[in-house]
Amino acid sequence: MKYSIQGEPMAVVICNLEKDEAMFNESGSMVWMSPNMEMETVGGGFKKVLGRLFSGESLFQNVYTAKDGEGLIAFASRFPGSVRAIEITPDKPVICQKSAFLAATQGVDVEVFFQKKLAAGLFGGEGFIMEKITGNGIAFLEFDGFVVEYELAEGQKLIVDTGNLAMMDETVDVDIETVKGVKNMLLGGEGIFHTVVTGPGRVTLQSMPLSTFAQTLKPYFPTPTTTAVSNSSNG
Repeated sequence: MKYSIQGEPMAVVICNLEKDEAMFNESGSMVWMSPNMEMETVGGGFKKVLGRLFSGESLFQNVYTAKDGEGLIAFASRFPGSVRAIEITPDKPVICQKSAFLAATQGVDVEVFFQKKLAAGLFGGEGFIMEKITGNGIAFLEFDGFVVEYELAEGQKLIVDTGNLAMMDETVDVDIETVKGVKNMLLGGEGIFHTVVTGPGRVTLQSMPLSTFAQTLKPYFPTPTTTAVSNSSNG
C-alpha cells in the first residue's frame, strides 16, 4: 500500500492498494474510491462492538478490498486538524484519544483502553476510556489542530493542559496533579487539574482540542431562547 496525506487542516488520506490488499475505516470517513474496491461491513464480535461503543466509535467498521487489480481509496478527516500515519508493530502499540482512529491496513486492531489510574481518567482530559491500536500495519489517526511530538526519557515528565494529550506509547504513564494555589485554580483560566505524562516513550500533543474549539465558538451562536425572542419580535 502506498499513500499520501494532502490538504491539511482538512486532510484526506489517498491510498493506492495492490490487488487483494484491504483496509478498514471508521464508518463514514471514506470519500472516494475506484470502482473495483469491494466493501464489506463487519462487527468483529460482541466484545469488539462493545469496545467501540465505549470508545465513541461506530459500532461497525467497513473493510475495503481491491479486486481484479490495483485499487484507490481515500479517507477524509472529520474536523480541522492533522492526520498522521502511525506504524504499528506487535511490540509497539499506541494509546490515543477517543475518535482518533480514521483508517488502517489489515493486521491492525482497534480496541478499548481503560486508564489504569481512575483519577487520571476522570480529570486528565481524555476520560477513563481511550483507544489502543495494536497489531502490525499502518494506522491513520486524526488529531485536533497542529501536532507536536516529544520523545520522553525514562522518568522524564511533561505537564499537559487538559485535553491536549492526543497519543502516547503504551510505556508512558499518565497521572494528574492539582494546579498549585487557590487563586491560580479560580482565576488562572487553566482549570483545577493538569495531566502529567512520564516517560519512557513518545507523546503526541494537539494544539486545539475539539472541545476547546467548540467552547471558543459557543458565544457566537445564539441560544434557543434568544432565537425564540427574535422570531416573536419579527412576528
